Amino acid sequence: MKNITFAFLLLISSVISAQINGNVSSISRQNVVHMENNSIIYRDQINQFRRQNLVPNPIITLDVKALHNIIADSYTAVFNITQIGKTSEETNRLMKNRMAKVKSELLANGIPEQDIILDVVSFIPIYETVVEHKIFSKKYNEVPKGFELQQNIHVKFTKVNQFEKILSACANNEIYNLVKVDYFIDNIQEIYSQLRVEILKTLKEKQQFYTDLGFDITLYKPTIADTQYCYFPKEFYKEYQAFNSTSIEAFSKKQGVQKTTKPISYYYDPLSFKDYDIVINSSIVEPVIQIGLEIKLQYTSKPQEPKSADKETVAPKYFLISPNGTIDVKELKIS
Repeated sequence: MKNITFAFLLLISSVISAQINGNVSSISRQNVVHMENNSIIYRDQINQFRRQNLVPNPIITLDVKALHNIIADSYTAVFNITQIGKTSEETNRLMKNRMAKVKSELLANGIPEQDIILDVVSFIPIYETVVEHKIFSKKYNEVPKGFELQQNIHVKFTKVNQFEKILSACANNEIYNLVKVDYFIDNIQEIYSQLRVEILKTLKEKQQFYTDLGFDITLYKPTIADTQYCYFPKEFYKEYQAFNSTSIEAFSKKQGVQKTTKPISYYYDPLSFKDYDIVINSSIVEPVIQIGLEIKLQYTSKPQEPKSADKETVAPKYFLISPNGTIDVKELKIS
């Protein structure tokens, strides 16, 4: 009996083992197939780029793109504050108290008083609809029930780590509405001048390359086009939302799916420098101001001047007039 039981268990164990091995091999083969398909896709894309045909052109084109990633010299954070009250005096007093507390904390964190500016946006009454009952009618009247005061507070700072202290000071006084953060450069013309110098160096190197190939640039007529631009970090924030999500509560349920809220998030995605010939400060750690300068030169062959046809040389002539009025024409011989 024991031998039969042992043989039965051995048979079940072998069947289960074979099934597991079959599943593993099946999954592995599927993964390998997916990996091979992905590699084929990427390989085809790379080969497509490599197979781009170069078509000779009688026009010589030289273009240079330069990009400068600059950390801002100063920043300005703008917060919106809303205060309501029953009367205009009460509303104004409550707003002043909040502003005084915010200023006190900002000054304690090293923000100068001249860098804290208040901007009044609106000061309006708040109306409420009141129903007036009469014997044969009903009226709805709007009556003032309070006042609303809105202000913007502008805070200038020069270091990124100061922004966290500014946020904390505002949050401690129930100010949560961050409107925007502006970036500033003290002298942008110096940046453009530096980019022009770097572009000129690269253009000379490319011109020398064509000269080494045997092209005489002086025999070509040049035309030029250029452009410059300046982008700020707020222009390059993109949004995304999580595709997959997990829930710890799913472990306590035998069936069903527990869906979770997927908030919209944002991330900074600056200009890629893969298409640029010159990149200054390419390693980006914090959001930066991106200033670019591009120039394109096209050289076309100058038309050959037509050769002037040989003109017939005509010997000069002179006229002799006699006293009786006869005219004798003589040719002047030139030695």
